[in-house]
Amino acid sequence: MRTVGLKLVLTGNYALAYAAKVARVNVVAAYPITPQTSVVEKLAEFIEEGELDAVMIRVESEHSALAACFGAALAGARVFTATSSQGLLYMHEVVHWASRARAPIVMGIVTRTLGPPWNIWPDHTDYMDQRDTGWIMSFAMDNQEAFDLTLQAFKVSEDPRVYLPVMVGIEGFILGHTSMPVEIPEQNLVDEWLGPRRQPYVVDGSEYMAIGNLALPEDTEEFFMDIQNAMEEARKVVVEVEEEYSKITGRPFKGPVECFKCEDAKYVAISMGAWSGDLMESVSQLRDEGYSVGLLRIRYYRPFPGDYIFEKANSTKGVLVFDRAISFGSYGPIFLDTAASFLKHTRKTPYIKNVVAGIGGVNITSDDFSRILKRFVHEVESDGVNVFEWYHKGKVVR
Repeated sequence: MRTVGLKLVLTGNYALAYAAKVARVNVVAAYPITPQTSVVEKLAEFIEEGELDAVMIRVESEHSALAACFGAALAGARVFTATSSQGLLYMHEVVHWASRARAPIVMGIVTRTLGPPWNIWPDHTDYMDQRDTGWIMSFAMDNQEAFDLTLQAFKVSEDPRVYLPVMVGIEGFILGHTSMPVEIPEQNLVDEWLGPRRQPYVVDGSEYMAIGNLALPEDTEEFFMDIQNAMEEARKVVVEVEEEYSKITGRPFKGPVECFKCEDAKYVAISMGAWSGDLMESVSQLRDEGYSVGLLRIRYYRPFPGDYIFEKANSTKGVLVFDRAISFGSYGPIFLDTAASFLKHTRKTPYIKNVVAGIGGVNITSDDFSRILKRFVHEVESDGVNVFEWYHKGKVVR
């Protein structure tokens, strides 16, 4: 059954706001930061005009924004906030608190490179800094997906098998301030599908409680083990939620990883985020030129979809991983997770190479992707693959 309540032209930031609106959030806490600000500005507009029955808490910092959402979530409210870059770093302490408390929360991350030097252009550094915090992490390629993943995040976060917070990433400006058509399902169908707020416990002041006490090592480790177990459950839940959502919207099911021309490919690229659209264009062009290439696009970064990637890429001759972040002194984060996933299954793997590019907002075009992919194919054929490259301003610099 395909149902569309509205079809609007929205920026990526507004798509996040509309998703929070139709989820009927009760509390939004916000602090402005470029390029996220228009997300919460739009939500404030909805509240002011009576389109959303929610409380907007204007706080003095990003740390306080997530702290307010954390408190409201523990009290039983459905909450949402959004941030970027330095603001996300500032709230990093509370990011850990939220997952340790198993608090269902949804947060939009409009990615922006971290300073210094001061920079407002997007890469994935701020987002990747959160990969060990215990949050489920998804990342959109376009504005429709930004809306869909955010709305689905509430269902995933509030599932009793999960009870973990979820962050949804989009690139600042590239998606955040670019307008695209977005279909929004009818409110009554969303209400029926999403259902009332669910969480493991409510702090309502009805009984005495001590919070923040010292825990013994064994108890602390059990907290961490429980989060890991919930992440494993989330692998199933994110699939189930998208399957249900696809039925009410008529949009195709894509899964934690989208396969683009990868079924019969001898060489597979892996990417995440908006630049995947340029990579798809490159893959299509190279196919026309006779190159057997495909793309695996990551939609959920945590829990990492290693089994999906292995299933699609293990029989290929080469896997090329594009990262828009770097773990200094090592490799790109997606590459590290991908390589570890292959080793989990077998010690005999295809050639796996990492290309780091687009740091600090440097533009990477479909022509750049084509050059990199062609070179990788020739490297594999000649058995001379360099494991790591940094691609900058049209050439390999390392």
